[in-house]
Amino acid sequence: MPIVIGAVAPHGFPIIPELSDDAEGGLATREAMLTMGRRFKEAELDAIFVTGPHGIRVNGAISLADCGRAAGTLNFEGRSIEMNFPLDLELTNTIAERARERGIPVASVGYGGSNPRQSVLPADWGIMTPLWFAGHDTSVTGGGYVLAGLLGGLPETETGAPAVIANPSRMIPKQANVEFGRVVAEVAQADSRRIGFIASCDWAHRHDPNGPNGFHPDAKRMDDMVVQAIKDNQPARLIDLDDEFISNAAIDGLWQLLMLAGAMEVVPMEVDFLSYEAPTYYGMIVATYAPRG
Repeated sequence: MPIVIGAVAPHGFPIIPELSDDAEGGLATREAMLTMGRRFKEAELDAIFVTGPHGIRVNGAISLADCGRAAGTLNFEGRSIEMNFPLDLELTNTIAERARERGIPVASVGYGGSNPRQSVLPADWGIMTPLWFAGHDTSVTGGGYVLAGLLGGLPETETGAPAVIANPSRMIPKQANVEFGRVVAEVAQADSRRIGFIASCDWAHRHDPNGPNGFHPDAKRMDDMVVQAIKDNQPARLIDLDDEFISNAAIDGLWQLLMLAGAMEVVPMEVDFLSYEAPTYYGMIVATYAPRG
């Protein structure tokens, strides 16, 4: 079955309602993410492929989580949430196998136990934030962090679809991320289940001179360009972005978006652009995708 729904989603975790009342000014983003979440839940997914920039990265290879579960905690201004959710090992391994057959550099990453089904990946905010909205908002534990999957504290009932977690590499040609996205879509087509795709992306991180990365005028230029490419339903054209421009703007979403662009070459999709804002020092975009026809 083709990928049935896709999204570009931010991962600034104050947009999660349980962590912040005002979303650090990103209330439009929060509302857009709630809309995205409703659409993902209505899609009744059997698995969600999610790619983000902040997890375990491997130099020179796209990493795939070769673990049975992922678990993590997010803390913000005295509040916290926990998540503990299953990973789809079969789908992960099929994607890895097909990618290697195409010559795409892929690394299968384990954590903890040597048996993948008994391993629990530390989940980061780049993965947890979009998955919270996409059905894992009640995938909580009472038992802490990574070892919850082994030592108790598992959710009494699973909520949300099992995930496949991938992290791109900035050290391989950008085109390799496009090709990897094609592989993900082709594997989904050969699978009978309903599979979603989330590109977890934040954009320019240099909008505010008081922010951790300082200010650069290329930040606004970059975000304007990305917004237009997504609105035009042509994310693949961003592959030609200049490396200096990328560095000046300090984006972290390009590589994940290129994976989605590759998937769209296999499954043509129409975009619904929901929001853009940069309430603090970084830009956030929310858009959902549905197959044509």
